[in-house]
Amino acid sequence: MLVLAGGLAAWCVDRVEVVGTSMSPTFAPGDRLVAIRRWRPLRQGDVVVLTDPTSPHRQIVKRVRAIDGARATVLGDNEAASTDSRSFGDVPVASIRHLVVRRYARGGGA
Repeated sequence: MLVLAGGLAAWCVDRVEVVGTSMSPTFAPGDRLVAIRRWRPLRQGDVVVLTDPTSPHRQIVKRVRAIDGARATVLGDNEAASTDSRSFGDVPVASIRHLVVRRYARGGGA
């Protein structure tokens, strides 16, 4: 039973460290975040974790700005320093699997 609970927790919860300034001032470089498996439809304003469309081995943190059917526009809060939907286009909603729910540690800043 404990193994099942651990496996379920590993599937549902992800920890992410912020790299770069694309989400400042909301999150700073080095901030550590807890993200949970998305269980509900996306909403405008959600902070999400998704696979970087330009580098599939990387995860990125962005804010959902718009949802149009099966596609979502995601932008960094610091748009001047963010690679986001303005450069790689809208992303499939199905590719956004995690919602950020809290910061559990602050980084050192940039």
